Amino acid sequence: MQEQRRIGHSTNLVGLSTDLLGSATFNEHPMEIHLSGVREMNKNLFEMLSQAESLAEAGDAFYKYMMAVFGIDPEQMEKERAEAEKGGVKLRRYRSSFLRLLKGWGYDSNGPEGAVLKGWVESRFGLFPTFHKSILGRVGGPDWATYVEEKMSSRFHNNSIYTQLDMVYEFSQWALAKFTAPGQPHIRLYRGTNSFDEHQVVKRIDKKTVVMRINNLASFSSDRSVADCFGDTIVEAEVPAVKIVFFNTLLPIHPLKGEGEYLVIGGDYRVTASYF
Repeated sequence: MQEQRRIGHSTNLVGLSTDLLGSATFNEHPMEIHLSGVREMNKNLFEMLSQAESLAEAGDAFYKYMMAVFGIDPEQMEKERAEAEKGGVKLRRYRSSFLRLLKGWGYDSNGPEGAVLKGWVESRFGLFPTFHKSILGRVGGPDWATYVEEKMSSRFHNNSIYTQLDMVYEFSQWALAKFTAPGQPHIRLYRGTNSFDEHQVVKRIDKKTVVMRINNLASFSSDRSVADCFGDTIVEAEVPAVKIVFFNTLLPIHPLKGEGEYLVIGGDYRVTASYF
C-alpha cells in the first residue's frame, strides 16, 4: 500500500516539523518535546510539584491548582450561583473545564467534546484529525465543516480551555518522567477495533505488522484484556511517553478511571494487529 500524504499544519507549538512529529520514525525514536511557554508561565506550580513525594500527592496539588486558577471547583460554582440568584442575576450554567471534556470523550470520542480535544491537538501539535464521525478527507468538505463547527463551539471555549489542556499535557509529562515511567521512552499500550476507518493502514510490513495512521487523538489501554472489549482486532503499539496527554492514574478525580485509559497523540505508528 502506498504511503499517504500526511496532512497537518506547517507550524505548531513544540518546535519540530509536523511531518517529523507525525512520522513512524519519530514514534520509534522520540525526543523530548514541550508546549512553548507553559512551564515558564506556571513556575510556581512546578516548583510546588517538585516537593511532592508521590504521584497521588502531586495529582492532588495539580487538581487544586486548576480548580483555583480556572474557577471550576463544584463547591465554588454553587456558591457563586447562590450569590447570583440573590442578586437576581442569571449565572452561566458552567465554566468549561478539561474534566468536562474528558467526561464527554469517555461517552463518545466523536462527540462535541471530542472535537474540542482533537482541535487542541491540531492547534498545539499541528496534526489534523483523520476521523470525526466519519473519515475526514478534503479540508473544507462537509465532514470537515462539521468537525470545525463542533471544535469551535462557544459552550466549551469560555474558560481558556486550550490553556487548561496545555497544563494537563505538561503535568502528564512531568508525572510520567517523575513517577510513572522515569527513563522510559515508550509505554506499551493496546487498542481494540472492529474497523480501520478511524485508524488507517498506511503500509503493510508483514502479516501482523503494519504502519497505521492513528487519529490525532486516540484512546488506548494499558490492559490488553480491556482493549479486547472494544473490538476483535487488538492493536499493540509502543507509544512514546512524550505523546501521552493523559493517563488514568494522573489525577485523584476524573471520569476515565475505570479502563486503564491513556489519551495518545496520533500519527504513523508501527503496530502489531492481531485477534485476541
